[in-house]
Amino acid sequence: MSSVVTGEAVVLELRPAGFAARGLSAMIDILAQLALAILLLLLIGNVFGGALDTVLTTALLLVVVLLLLVVLPVTVETLTRGKSLGRLVMGLRIVRDDGGAVRFRQAFIRALVAVLEIYLLAGSLAFLVSLFNERSKRLGDLLAGTYAMRERTLVPARAIVTVPPALQQWSRTADIGRLPDPLARRMSQFLAQAPRLTPGARQALSLDLATEAERYVFPGPPAATPPEEFLRAVIASRRDRDHAALTRRREHTDAMTARMHRLPYP
Repeated sequence: MSSVVTGEAVVLELRPAGFAARGLSAMIDILAQLALAILLLLLIGNVFGGALDTVLTTALLLVVVLLLLVVLPVTVETLTRGKSLGRLVMGLRIVRDDGGAVRFRQAFIRALVAVLEIYLLAGSLAFLVSLFNERSKRLGDLLAGTYAMRERTLVPARAIVTVPPALQQWSRTADIGRLPDPLARRMSQFLAQAPRLTPGARQALSLDLATEAERYVFPGPPAATPPEEFLRAVIASRRDRDHAALTRRREHTDAMTARMHRLPYP
């Protein structure tokens, strides 16, 4: 995970792509370029036949190579703001070090250096350079101030917190006040991460949070209630009550709006 602080002091959490993902996207791009090169050469052969001498043939080959290795990647990367066919398949995007979209200058530098480190040296230089930085940058990225970012990530779905059966009767009558946002956030994070904690840390954290949350609850939970179950009951009850209050407020607003539209106009 990589953090970027914007000009408005907002911290963005970005996921740099690993070398394997970048290598696969580069292979897809290279195969697409080879296929396009074959099509262009066949087209040139059909159009001109044997009318070209050696000098013109060499010039056309240089133009095709320049078009495929520099002009096409720069154009695609600039217009799509860091995309290519391989990156689209792998869910990657090239961005600047500050998290912004790449421009023509960055795309041009990356394409020029790629001719050396990827095509002429068969990717060996890019591989060696990427080993010595945390964002798996190749030489072109270092010179252009860019890196590859993952756009598609698998986010595991969180389990819905519910009131434990033993506390359902208590939760219906308990006065659960509005929790401070930092406390509610810490409680939610603890309940999401609790299965991954060691038993000792899990017990200690749940007890600390329950002690802090108990100040906003009256009466307290029944005796011998496990702290973690108490936290689940508080979070679930507070969520359900807030949702019910918002639903009633929306229904009241909709009813008032409908009533206002039914009033006769002067």
